[in-house]
Amino acid sequence: MESITTTRRTEAQALVNEFVRSVYNWMAIGLALTGFVAFYVASNESLLKLIYGNRLLFFGLIIAELALVFSISARVNKMHASTATALFILYAALNGATLSLIFIIYTRSTITSTFFVCAATFVACSVYGWTTKRDLTSFGGFLFMGLIGIIIASFVNMFVRSSGMNMIISYIGVLVFVGLTAYDTQKLKTMALTQPAGLEAGVIRKGAILGALSLYLDFINLFLMLLRILGNRD
Repeated sequence: MESITTTRRTEAQALVNEFVRSVYNWMAIGLALTGFVAFYVASNESLLKLIYGNRLLFFGLIIAELALVFSISARVNKMHASTATALFILYAALNGATLSLIFIIYTRSTITSTFFVCAATFVACSVYGWTTKRDLTSFGGFLFMGLIGIIIASFVNMFVRSSGMNMIISYIGVLVFVGLTAYDTQKLKTMALTQPAGLEAGVIRKGAILGALSLYLDFINLFLMLLRILGNRD
């Protein structure tokens, strides 16, 4: 009896490990694709002019990105796993196109160093979110309010153009996305531990894509906030 219980626990842990590995693998693929597309567009003057010289196209890409995030987050359960995966890949590519300007604004060395600072911070927060016994659910609403505040303040600063306000937003943004990384990691852990046995591979894939999207967004936004603070302009 004890051996059967041990076997089941081992199998359950293997499923959890496989799910978590899939989440981080897809997140890494998304980040790599975003970085590649951003660098490629930044190195192609005609593409830069096409995207940033046409406001209609640029804002169309932004709207398309928001639509993709909403579609994956709200409708993933109604999609095929392949559709959810394709939409995530498409979002990562479009995000790379709209983020290509950072290679023009900031020095390459600054982007590289900030990426490693962001990666180390992300890993530390993710490890904390996975290992802590403290329930971070209560922080979710607070962090979401902080995120809304950042969005509103950033929109206002588009017209005010205050460098001081931009720096304040960036520091607050770092705190918010550090918290969201730990929070989303704990949600991922809960999802992994509570998924019933015998789930179809497609259902597991969709859960992994949803988790990867959450962590991808945390990483990208944390990176951008840190870049505003640490970045040296070209």
